[in-house]
Amino acid sequence: MSLDDAFKDPFFRDESFFGKYTYKNSPAAIKRFPFPFPEDDYMYSVNMEPHVSGRPGSVFEHAFDVDEHYVSEMRDRARVLADDPLRCQSLPHMTLAGWDLLELIMESFARDYPQWFELHKDGNKWHWINRPLGIDDKFTFLDESTLPYGPMEYITRQAQGDFTLQDQREDNLWIEAGMVTSQADWSLDFDIGMSFHEWHAPVPLAGKMGVFDRALKFLLQLQHGAPVRRFNWTMTVDPLLDTSPENYHKWGPSKTTLSAENIGQRQHLRVELQTLFRLPRSNAIAFPIRCYLISFEDLVSQPKWARRLHRVIKNLPDELATYKGFIRNRPLMIEYLSQFDDGAPTSPGWWADE
Repeated sequence: MSLDDAFKDPFFRDESFFGKYTYKNSPAAIKRFPFPFPEDDYMYSVNMEPHVSGRPGSVFEHAFDVDEHYVSEMRDRARVLADDPLRCQSLPHMTLAGWDLLELIMESFARDYPQWFELHKDGNKWHWINRPLGIDDKFTFLDESTLPYGPMEYITRQAQGDFTLQDQREDNLWIEAGMVTSQADWSLDFDIGMSFHEWHAPVPLAGKMGVFDRALKFLLQLQHGAPVRRFNWTMTVDPLLDTSPENYHKWGPSKTTLSAENIGQRQHLRVELQTLFRLPRSNAIAFPIRCYLISFEDLVSQPKWARRLHRVIKNLPDELATYKGFIRNRPLMIEYLSQFDDGAPTSPGWWADE
């Protein structure tokens, strides 16, 4: 199946994350959106929980979520990499971790989505089939010469979200490999080689609260077979996946173009489902960062989310609103969302009311 043929499957949407922005969530995708606020206010926290199978049909059902945007996101990744190959980097000692990640993703995809993916093993002779992307490859596990790219790049060209690999040594974690094309304003090229606290240094308030000290202590003890997950979030004008600092000159000015008339269509809540897996051979930690986008217009179709987002944005400390990049447009957001907040109480948790 060619990439164009993939869109003949009615499940996959043919859409664009740049230019004319044809990205859109279906009603089913809106219902399963990972709304990140379990309460009516927000303060940065570790908010870690076991990454176990969750509600059927939700983004937590499987280890990796493959949704209606899969083919279009992979096409967008290829576009970004063609313009800037440094979005994918792996230091030489991280190759084994790349093979670990390849195995994790292939086994998970083949187990959870057998209609689209197959993995056949005969010792180290592996056969991988990715039907949506038209890939049918035979290779030797642990032999880089049998793949068109290094193992991490090969498999992350086929998996939604960004990925980093952390090496563990000296009682610390070091970001030393990654595929990063849909990040929320941070740079793999800048961060690669940094320690845990160094790459989290820009986050306000959390350092003083000891959040990162606790997070690092927790992650150093992460066990193979016991992955964890957490949410992060920010705001993005237009459904643009590539909000990188390298391209800020292209997307940054869009923040000045919001108005009361267009904010519902153009302002998007950007949620990251961040998962962490201990890898078996390398002892590295894989950190997938899956990005989900939803317009305010679609989000307010769920009354609970509309009320809660209004209260979160209204009461967010200025430091966090600045760090998350929407301090300029916060008054517009509050004004738009206020019309959907009738003051009624919201139910606990982040799930939309049935």
